Amino acid sequence: MIRRDNITGLILAGGRGQRMNGADKGLLMFQGRPLVAQVIEALAPQVGPLLISANRHLARYRSWGRPVVADQRADFSGPLAGIASGFAQVKTPYLMVAPCDTPFLPPHLVARLAAALETEQAHAAVAFGAGRLQPLCVLLSRGLESDLSAYLADSDGSAIGWLRQCRHVLVDFSDETQAFVNINTPQDLAAVG
Repeated sequence: MIRRDNITGLILAGGRGQRMNGADKGLLMFQGRPLVAQVIEALAPQVGPLLISANRHLARYRSWGRPVVADQRADFSGPLAGIASGFAQVKTPYLMVAPCDTPFLPPHLVARLAAALETEQAHAAVAFGAGRLQPLCVLLSRGLESDLSAYLADSDGSAIGWLRQCRHVLVDFSDETQAFVNINTPQDLAAVG
């Protein structure tokens, strides 16, 4: 059984926020609190150490008392660059990734992903919910670090493309209707606020 303290959490908050008019999504207010605070609250009880991947407003992110890791590449090369930087800091055998714009993560997310990863002897367990694959809600074996580095060197950086190359298992969360609501645009924020 994969124990909680063998899993490091990584919240991805390092994007440019292009669909949010350049705003730093993790710091946007939602129901009276920054989005990242809500994801920390949801994820922290499910993992051991918890990191935040950010490329702007680093001091603000550090104010939550969690280590902050910036992309090793300076070109905002997407979420896989954040995951690669997270892997470089991880001491545990597993890395649980979640984006900063999913404030409704279920309290059993990591346990269900870990059970599937172990049962299927996979290297990645990917959530499937809201009618689609959620490639950034994923539990990864640390052994994938070198595969990810090689993929980033030779690809367009697609998370789904990388996961297709990994031995992965999909975990169905269709019973969780709001679990993977992504707040990507001002309209999304208004709709769920």
